[in-house]
Amino acid sequence: MKIRNFIILCILVGFLPQLNAEDKRVIPLEMSLIIDGSQSLKTSKNDIVAWINEQVVDRILMDGDKLTIWSAGEKARIIYSETISGSTGKNGIKSTLQALDSGGKTADFSGALSEVSARVSQTPQNRLSYTMLITASAGGLEPSLSGNSQGLFRWFRSEKYGGWQVLIVGSDIGRKVQQSAAAYMNSL
Repeated sequence: MKIRNFIILCILVGFLPQLNAEDKRVIPLEMSLIIDGSQSLKTSKNDIVAWINEQVVDRILMDGDKLTIWSAGEKARIIYSETISGSTGKNGIKSTLQALDSGGKTADFSGALSEVSARVSQTPQNRLSYTMLITASAGGLEPSLSGNSQGLFRWFRSEKYGGWQVLIVGSDIGRKVQQSAAAYMNSL
C-alpha cells in the first residue's frame, strides 16, 4: 500500500507544474483605451474602473506592453501613456483611472478614434494593436458613427454590462483581412 501511494504521489508531483502553466503572450501589446468622459459615465464610473482594473490591467496587460488611456470628454485627450513595467506601473494606471473626470457634456469619441487610427497605422509589425472603447451610453457614439470616422467602426465587438458597454475596435484589421484574402487567392 505504501509503494502504491508513493507512485501516485510521484505522478501527481510530475503533473503539478503543468497544472499551473499559463498561456503567455510573447508579442507585446499596444493598447489604446478610450473612456467616455461625459456626464453619462458618472453613475457607472466605479463599476467601469473596477472592470478595467480586473479585466485589462490585471489580466491582459503584461510587462513591455504600451498603454495609452484617452478621456473622451468635450475634447479627447490622453491622460496616461506609458510602457508597463512591474506592479508600480499597474498601480499608476489604477490611480489614473480612479481620478478619471467624467464632467463633459458630450464625449468626443471621433477625435480619439481618429488619433488612435493614425497611431495604429504606425504600430510596428512586432506589436499587437488593440483598441478598447468604453461608453456609458450607445447614444454618445452617434456623432462618431457618421462622417469621416464611420469607417473606424467597420470591425468591432461589443460587450454590454449594466448601464455601460465595451467596444473592442479593430482599427487596423481591414488591411490584414485584405492581405490574408489576397494570400489565399494567390495560393489557389
